[in-house]
Amino acid sequence: MRNHVFLLLFSLIIIATLLPFASAWRSSLEEAMVKNLNKRRASPEMQETATAGLLQRLLPHHASSFKFHIDSNGKVCGKSSCFFITNIYNSTKHGPEIMIEGTSGVELASGLHWYLKYYCGAHISWNKTGGVQLHTVPPPGALPRVDKKGLKVVRPVPWNYYQNVVTSSYSFVWWNWDRWEREIDWMALQGVNLPLAFTGQESIWQKVFTDFNVSSKDLNDFFGGPAFLAWARMGNLHAWGGPLSDNWLYEQGILQKLITTRMIEFGMTPVLPSFSGNVPAALKKIYPSAKITRLGDWNTVNGDKRWCCTYLLDPSDPLFIQIGKAFIQKQIEDYGDITDIYNCDTFNENTPPTSDPSYISSLGAAIYKAMSEGDKDAIWLMQGWLFYSDSDFWKPPQMKALLHSVPIGKMIVLDLFADVKPIWKQSSQFYGVPYVWCMLHNFGGNIEMYGILDSISSGPIDARTSKNSTMVGVGMCMEGIEHNPVVYELMSEMAFRDQKVQVEDWLKSYSRRRYGRAITEIEEAWQILYHTIYNCTDGIADHNKDYIVEFPDLSPSLTKQYQLSIRRDLSRINPRFSLREISSNLPQPHLWYSTKEAIKALKLFLHTGNSLSRSSTYKYDLVDQTRQALSKLANQVYLDTISAFGGNNSKNLSINSKKFLEIITDLDKLLGSDDNFLLGSWIESAKSLAMTNSELKQYEWNARTQVTMWYDNTKTNQSKLHDYANKFWSGLMKDYYLPRASVYFNYLSQSLKENKGFKLEEWRKDWISYSNNWQSDTKNYPVKAVGDSIAISKSLFKKYLS
Repeated sequence: MRNHVFLLLFSLIIIATLLPFASAWRSSLEEAMVKNLNKRRASPEMQETATAGLLQRLLPHHASSFKFHIDSNGKVCGKSSCFFITNIYNSTKHGPEIMIEGTSGVELASGLHWYLKYYCGAHISWNKTGGVQLHTVPPPGALPRVDKKGLKVVRPVPWNYYQNVVTSSYSFVWWNWDRWEREIDWMALQGVNLPLAFTGQESIWQKVFTDFNVSSKDLNDFFGGPAFLAWARMGNLHAWGGPLSDNWLYEQGILQKLITTRMIEFGMTPVLPSFSGNVPAALKKIYPSAKITRLGDWNTVNGDKRWCCTYLLDPSDPLFIQIGKAFIQKQIEDYGDITDIYNCDTFNENTPPTSDPSYISSLGAAIYKAMSEGDKDAIWLMQGWLFYSDSDFWKPPQMKALLHSVPIGKMIVLDLFADVKPIWKQSSQFYGVPYVWCMLHNFGGNIEMYGILDSISSGPIDARTSKNSTMVGVGMCMEGIEHNPVVYELMSEMAFRDQKVQVEDWLKSYSRRRYGRAITEIEEAWQILYHTIYNCTDGIADHNKDYIVEFPDLSPSLTKQYQLSIRRDLSRINPRFSLREISSNLPQPHLWYSTKEAIKALKLFLHTGNSLSRSSTYKYDLVDQTRQALSKLANQVYLDTISAFGGNNSKNLSINSKKFLEIITDLDKLLGSDDNFLLGSWIESAKSLAMTNSELKQYEWNARTQVTMWYDNTKTNQSKLHDYANKFWSGLMKDYYLPRASVYFNYLSQSLKENKGFKLEEWRKDWISYSNNWQSDTKNYPVKAVGDSIAISKSLFKKYLS
């Protein structure tokens, strides 16, 4: 302990000494970290080959049009990370026209993307957000030239981080290698060089815990099901949705090797998991003297021990270091010595037993020791979410104790919610510890148009250029992906921007690239969207609680009629009015913009429909805007329905409830006209991984449950997490959200007709029974769109919004 206290004091002295020279200190620290990690990169030839493979998959006809070269000796980039684009002259007819040099394969791919965007007017997004627009790329032999001096773009900070620890469950869980290959290509094009690599870790844990005498039966009780692994890994739950079959463990282990191999081929630095202290219950019996504590309940309905209350091994126990060391060594055995950066979030939604700074410091030191015993050069990557979500506990003394529990340079903190609630500002740059400025943006993989473009375009610059900055990277830490492509394109660019972006000008370029042509009305629409939907400044985390997808589970008699009437009157005065200002009883859908203005943008989009009828990016954006407009309208219709009930107005209750249900039905048709909004795709991807009938049943149940009830329930109590991962998907609309609202409104109508109170418990019984049956159902849903999305959008606009 004495040595540890000395190290802590020494670190504080060093920080105090270096803060006046933070810029030079940060540069030397970055250089040392990157230099050490560069030793594990693939050979220059392999990185060049990986980038050429990406080009072949993206633009096969242009496979010979580009030449890639790794700047391994620093002649182009020096000590920085950069890409350099130049022309190739005197080339043969079918030879290379453009040379792209860079520090790594990621820089080569980023340079290719930059060239395609800003010289060819191309656009690349996830397939599920409209995909690519490449028809503006000229044919081979006619590619645009860059300036004679070339174009050099230097990273202002070395790291571009990607993923949240739960993205693996909300988005990646059912992916095969083909889908992962496309995602790693996307990462490389966006400049991501520090991705989380969490797939298949259960196969490693199986080997580790077996060596510590834990049986397969005990591991079945420890691992969660496929769609809930993220929370089992964090120690929030156990066994829910499980067990994991040997097939799953084996196949996911193989998939992880493919993933990490490709990441390394591009020159990325994968972030692997490390031991956080989460252990099987059986370990307490096997090692009775070990300091193993049973944690409290995490969101179960009634503390069901089948999945509630996991066990945490105290980091101060010698067994912690043994298991932590074994886990890292097993990963090195399986994947090779591919990284020094490991994620650990022992205190994520798990508060330490005491706030004593010396105890917290000792815990942090023990956690790091477990890493460094397995990898002497280990760097601890920690999510900074706890400093926001549990700010009442993590005051400056506790934060300093944890952050300074390891040597400076051996920890990187993710400022996870910096786009809304930056911690670096209130913690003196994390008290001297390197951090990554991150955008969180999405919760639960919800589908909602939302963003803060001004924050994204300026926040990383403000952080990097602030006094005594310790920022070493930017990152994207969304819980779910494949939505809001404009947000992720701009955020990705910030990895290469050293000046603030002028968003209005950037959006003009974006819209031209996304749709392949300049259209005045579209550009006007994007300016409206920028100042409304993509200008959320209220500081509220955007978790979609629209009434269609997160239906209120309460008696309408709890909401007073006059409150709702006040809300409607105020909403006419102030279109930015938020529900939270009036009623504390109802859930609060997030509304931060004028819906009237957003509808104007939609109208402008509709006017250009005929000229962009073949554009998949346009059709995706049109469907998404129409969906959002109708969902916000439905919130008001729901309130009108409840108001009619409170006023004993059966006629208005019938009119408004039917309108609400009709909107859901129409939304199902709209979403069913676009391949990117289909429940069937999610379910079929889950089923495709099954190798046995029992796996088929289990995987489908996991897929259905995550996006609906999520966690456990009783006959009269829904899961506390119901609808957390709600989705606007065709199939889910008609077969899940529609019956729920319909049953509820029938109970309302019956209550008025019989002049009796609302039968809340009866409604809950009916609905929960239906939900549980739907979760276990095996009905097939379409995986291909049906209908003309442009015509449907126009029809719905005329019906509801004109």
